[in-house]
Amino acid sequence: MTLALDSIAVPDLHPDAPLHPRKAKLSDIEAIHELIGYWAARGLMLVRSRALLAETIRDFHLVMAEPCGDKPGGLAGVCGLHLLAPDLAEVRGLAIHPHMQGRGLGKQLVEACEAEARAMDLPALFAWTYQQGFFEKCGFVRIDKTNLHPKVWSECQRCAFFENCNEIAMFRALS
Repeated sequence: MTLALDSIAVPDLHPDAPLHPRKAKLSDIEAIHELIGYWAARGLMLVRSRALLAETIRDFHLVMAEPCGDKPGGLAGVCGLHLLAPDLAEVRGLAIHPHMQGRGLGKQLVEACEAEARAMDLPALFAWTYQQGFFEKCGFVRIDKTNLHPKVWSECQRCAFFENCNEIAMFRALS
């Protein structure tokens, strides 16, 4: 069984399935695309193309759900850390399976990205989001979009919503 909206479907995971984190592999592209697409179809995040996911697959941390009961295993959550400049990386593509919400997976994935950023000696992270409260709980603060690094804008110019962006810019100093 799958959960679907406008032909965007995700596997029907068991909410009590055992979970394990890992880095993404190329074989995960379809599952990542489906989960991000599920939320993008609801207007809660931006869609990511399979081509972009392939180009940036090394950016992503996953939480995988094991098979449980009569439900298959699969992708429970995903989040990427995308290096933009020597002093800044973006936390992007955070998506949690609808049956796995409320288990702390989003925070776990953001913390994995933060740990990776700290290991690289990055001084700061930012995120575009519609979920300001969640990112505030992760230690981010809202900032004015005009204060973002110029490299951010070069990435934004490729977005279909560049002229009408309504995402919130969030920032977190790591040092």
